[in-house]
Amino acid sequence: MKFDSKSIRKRWGSLTTALCTAVLLYVALNHLNLIFGSIGKVLGFASPVFTGLIIAYIVDPLVMLFQNHIFARIRRYKVRRSLSVLCAVLLIVIGIIYLIVALVPQVINSVTALLSNIDNYTNAAKDWMEQLETKTSQHNFDISGVTQSVEEFVDNLSSRLPQNLDTYLDTAVTVSRRVINMMIACILAIYFLVDKVRLQNWFRRLFRACVLEKTYANSAAFWNKCNYIIIHFIIYDLLDGLIVGMANYMFMAIAQMPYAILISVAVGVTNLAPTFGPIAGGAIGALILVLINPWHALWFLIFTIILQTFDGYVLKPRLFGTLLGVSGVWILVCLVVGGRMFGVPGVLLGIPFAAISDYIYHEFILVKLDERKKRREAAVPVRAAGPQQDNPEETAVPETAAGADREAQDADEK
Repeated sequence: MKFDSKSIRKRWGSLTTALCTAVLLYVALNHLNLIFGSIGKVLGFASPVFTGLIIAYIVDPLVMLFQNHIFARIRRYKVRRSLSVLCAVLLIVIGIIYLIVALVPQVINSVTALLSNIDNYTNAAKDWMEQLETKTSQHNFDISGVTQSVEEFVDNLSSRLPQNLDTYLDTAVTVSRRVINMMIACILAIYFLVDKVRLQNWFRRLFRACVLEKTYANSAAFWNKCNYIIIHFIIYDLLDGLIVGMANYMFMAIAQMPYAILISVAVGVTNLAPTFGPIAGGAIGALILVLINPWHALWFLIFTIILQTFDGYVLKPRLFGTLLGVSGVWILVCLVVGGRMFGVPGVLLGIPFAAISDYIYHEFILVKLDERKKRREAAVPVRAAGPQQDNPEETAVPETAAGADREAQDADEK
């Protein structure tokens, strides 16, 4: 029996198609773990490729800066593109090396000093809590339960920290694999950057062959806007993290707090993730400082609350709202709702989602509503105004034949 498009239109063909679809859906739902496991394995094998695409996407604006401004006089595109990629890669490598030379030794020294003095710090914290309990007991305040909880927390922290270091040493093989995958991804990213035009033309031809020309044009315009939003979000999110990290370092340096570089780097990096990132950065800094000097930890927390309030309600909405053309209130709403619904990915993608949804609302929804309004106004017929007559008697309704006969009969009777 031949099964073609005509057979689907028949009753038995549609029933057979629906039954097969239902069976496949039932089997898929019963084996979701195997399906997602297989997808995870495939993505695991292809992770260097996806990572390379992401790296190439992030580095491409820097390459375009070299290509359009510094090497713009070179006529041959391949030479101009290759030189731009080479200069961008060298600039990034030099920046990473500079950060490693400038920050990593100080960070390592800070971590080493912190771990070597962990016992002294815990004892000092316990003594401070005992003094606080003694002073409060003189004023008839009992905080023994609080001090006992804090001492237990400090003991657990100091005992678990060396165990965590042993765990980190045991995962050296996993870290080495990730380093190798990252090196492969970086090499792939260079090839993607060099062959950018060829890859773009291939995807464009494939997409244009699958959809209508109007759909292709609308999709291209939509993707260009999304690309602009995402690139600017990445750039200004990094700028926001740098500003917050520098402000934190200036405060700690003025207050003469220890481990200023280590804590400021942690605060700046965690600030890249909105909402939950600043909380994590403040918690890390407070945990480090509370072991050394609890008053430093208190002032650090106060400054962190002020800084993050300014960053969350003034700097970030102003920065992203002005540059992306989105209301600051809508950004805050998307951050809160995205974090509650999807967790960390929702928080990270909250600002791009706010900008893209705002673009869709203004460029698609409002345009469609205006078109419908114009169609409705064009469909309503306009009533033509009749000629105006000054004499009201001329507008009288003419008498019918029955009315005329009745008047004649009344006259005869008279």
